[in-house]
Amino acid sequence: QVQLVESGGGLVQAGGSLRLACAASTGTFNNYVMGWFRQAPGKEREFVASIGRTGDSTLYADSVKGRFTISRNNALRTAYLQMSSLRPDDTAVYYCAGSWLTGTTFPGGYAYWGQGTQVTVSS
Repeated sequence: QVQLVESGGGLVQAGGSLRLACAASTGTFNNYVMGWFRQAPGKEREFVASIGRTGDSTLYADSVKGRFTISRNNALRTAYLQMSSLRPDDTAVYYCAGSWLTGTTFPGGYAYWGQGTQVTVSS
C-alpha cells in the first residue's frame, strides 16, 4: 500500500505554469505506475497523464499533450506534473494515483489516491 500527498496547486493566470508534486510516504514507490487525474465541478474525474515504473513510458490525454509533462524521481519517491500554457478549462482538483496496471487511463485502474490539490486558472 502507498500513501500519496499532492502539493503545488494554486491560482495562476492563463498562459502561466505550475508544477504539481505527488510524494509517497509509504510503500515501494517504484512498484507503481503513477497517474494524474483531474475533476472539475460537475464533471467526472478524467485522466491527464501517466508514467511507467521506471519513467520510460508516458501517456497523455489529448487535451494536455504538448503542454503538460509527467515525470518521476524514484529515489525521492515523488511524481511530478509540469503544466504550462495553462487555460481556464484546466481548472480542476488534480489527483495523483498509483496503479499496479500498465497503460490504464481509467480511474478504476488505480488503487491508491491522494487527497487532491486545487488548480485554478484565471482568464
